[in-house]
Amino acid sequence: MEIGRATIKDIPELCTLLDYLFEQELEFEPDREVQSRGLSAIIDGEDVGDILLVRQAGEIIAMVNLLYTVSTALGSRVAILEDMVVLPDYRGQGVGSRLLSYATQFAKEQRCNRISLLTDSDNEGAHRFYQKHGFSHSFMATFRLVLD
Repeated sequence: MEIGRATIKDIPELCTLLDYLFEQELEFEPDREVQSRGLSAIIDGEDVGDILLVRQAGEIIAMVNLLYTVSTALGSRVAILEDMVVLPDYRGQGVGSRLLSYATQFAKEQRCNRISLLTDSDNEGAHRFYQKHGFSHSFMATFRLVLD
């Protein structure tokens, strides 16, 4: 099992992973054209973020995104963790834990002082997973405004 950064050529396989993720999320639906555009923007965008992936036998089996911004509360760079997903056949084998540990260390190397993430409010399995890895529940509430 290898963990590393995604490249443009990885986008089709990353879209397959996003299909699994968005099928289970309440607010999003799979759309390969839209997801390809977003993945390209992260990979090509200087200082936008990094997509980390796990490969096994040449196949991408897991991914996570780290998107970078600055926190005025901390006066430093921080990361937003998004799109953490492991192919169903590889779940429960420690792949997600290894990827999240790698992503945490990677964020530190990118000079980030905090990682924030969102999960569906009723996804208790994800809540337990992230808490097991040191994340704590925030009392901040998420609000969205879609701009067309």
